[in-house]
Amino acid sequence: MRTGLRPVSFLPGSVTTAKLPPVCSLAVHNPLKQGCESPQKASSVSPAEPRSAYLHLPFCKRKCLYCDFAVLALGSAPQETIQSRFSSYTQLLLEEIGHTCGRHPAGLETVFFGGGTPSLLPPQLLEQLLAGLDNQFGIAPDAEISMEADPGTFTAESLSAYMRSGVNRFSVGIQAFQQSHLERCGRSHDLHDVQAALGLMQQAQPASWSLDLISGLPHLSMEDWRESLEAAIAAQPPHISTYDLQIEDKTPFARLYRPGDAPLPADSEAADMYRLASSLLCEAGYEHYEVSSFALPGHRCRHNQVYWTSAPFHAFGMSAASYQQGRRVTRPRAMQGYQSWVQALAEERDPAASLEADSLQDQLLDMIMLSMRTSDGLNLQQAEQRFGRAARTAVERAVARHVEHGYVSFPEPDIIRLTDPEGFLIENDVVSDIFAAVGQIPEHLQAS
Repeated sequence: MRTGLRPVSFLPGSVTTAKLPPVCSLAVHNPLKQGCESPQKASSVSPAEPRSAYLHLPFCKRKCLYCDFAVLALGSAPQETIQSRFSSYTQLLLEEIGHTCGRHPAGLETVFFGGGTPSLLPPQLLEQLLAGLDNQFGIAPDAEISMEADPGTFTAESLSAYMRSGVNRFSVGIQAFQQSHLERCGRSHDLHDVQAALGLMQQAQPASWSLDLISGLPHLSMEDWRESLEAAIAAQPPHISTYDLQIEDKTPFARLYRPGDAPLPADSEAADMYRLASSLLCEAGYEHYEVSSFALPGHRCRHNQVYWTSAPFHAFGMSAASYQQGRRVTRPRAMQGYQSWVQALAEERDPAASLEADSLQDQLLDMIMLSMRTSDGLNLQQAEQRFGRAARTAVERAVARHVEHGYVSFPEPDIIRLTDPEGFLIENDVVSDIFAAVGQIPEHLQAS
């Protein structure tokens, strides 16, 4: 949940069901047909190549009751077995990295280790992965290197080791500051672990770190939510993410709860929780720069901004998805399928050969959906340059009524964005209206 790019739909009547892939879990590009045989040969590729990489580390102590991500619960497996799994999976990632091209001359500027619980991986293995990335793509000196870390899975020593290997940003999955809510979610940590984790972060003082919370949990009251927000602010993280709970199919929560029905908050209550988060965090000096993200000045997540701007990125591991040369490619969710994927790469076969690049309209829809999640908004001039005057006209027409109602604003003549918090609350409605308008543009009026 903490890495999900979740749709926000608190108010009744939201229409769109479009959902983005997990925030830091978007899969692989196989450039073998381009003749990439070495990092040196890859370095001749154009500056349009990706400058970001996501690595999926699927291991967890146990799977949370709301989670639909591709994870491997370790449970009570013997330590020897666990270490063997860590090593084997690390080697698979290194193989995939070694068979992937697209080296930008300036190297990677962001790397994100998501999961799963990356902080379960021994620091020496994470260091090997960073070395593999550096060898294949290069890593810029000022790169943001992030990893997710759950309370109870790291120590002062492991934090220090991660930081020595190059990690300079952590995303800590707190989720709630009440023991009862942690237990209902099936989290593997308790409140003691939460306080210990916060103390370790404050002591280690990485360049940046984020604290994640989930709203809309079963039995979550407004008082509980305020308490969690105030506790998060008191911990003084440079970044806070607040995700609205989504009931995903085939999860234990899907069998236990129905959206909008007690003990889940009603739509109006969920909306009030969102308003409270925006109010308290902005008052505390955080910038609400994306639907679910708040940052102190200079601490926006650079990696996630790659997604919001539709920039290309590499990705590696089970279920991960990449975006390169106009193609989004997702790997298998299961370990066996992923092993076969990597084997195909080793045999110089493209497991995604049948996938075509996104159409021009798909690229426009992606640009709209992603940019409208942010406070920077949609740049109409850029949209017009890439997709034609008809695209701009369609967008302006679609948002006209939302501007009248105060949900959309034009901070500059060429920029439209959702207002905070009311516009963000009906993001799905606004984007759905834009999609409908764009869908009516005749193909001959679309320009690249």
